[in-house]
Amino acid sequence: MTTTHPGSARTSLREWATGVTVFAAIMLMIGGILDVMRGIAEIADDDIFVSTRNYVFEFNLTAWGWIHLALGVLAFVVSFGLFRASTWARVLGVGIAGLVIISNCLSLPYYPVWSIIMIAISGFIIWALCAMRKDDAFVPFESPRET
Repeated sequence: MTTTHPGSARTSLREWATGVTVFAAIMLMIGGILDVMRGIAEIADDDIFVSTRNYVFEFNLTAWGWIHLALGVLAFVVSFGLFRASTWARVLGVGIAGLVIISNCLSLPYYPVWSIIMIAISGFIIWALCAMRKDDAFVPFESPRET
């Protein structure tokens, strides 16, 4: 006969929440690095991107490069706060991932496949950061409770 301990469900929920937060932090870090590389490519050499005419949200590719570079650097920095399960990092992570989605939707005609990949990655980041509740968060230096 097995007995259930009331703390075991809480522990598994906490482990799940920690895993989702680490997933979001790693994905935000990878997305930030990829966005930085895209920004550098757009700033350095406009020849690798498709030029479209009569696009409503038409910017110079160098301007898109600076936008992607700034968002990538912010995403990379915020990902370190997510490893500490900081609330401010979760809020900024959702905001930055949302801005990455918007910027990639607006620059979709210039580099369509890559924009769709970045939109998908950012969608996973937003889901992961919104799926965890604050009560389930892992506190790095928390002492275990005795039951």
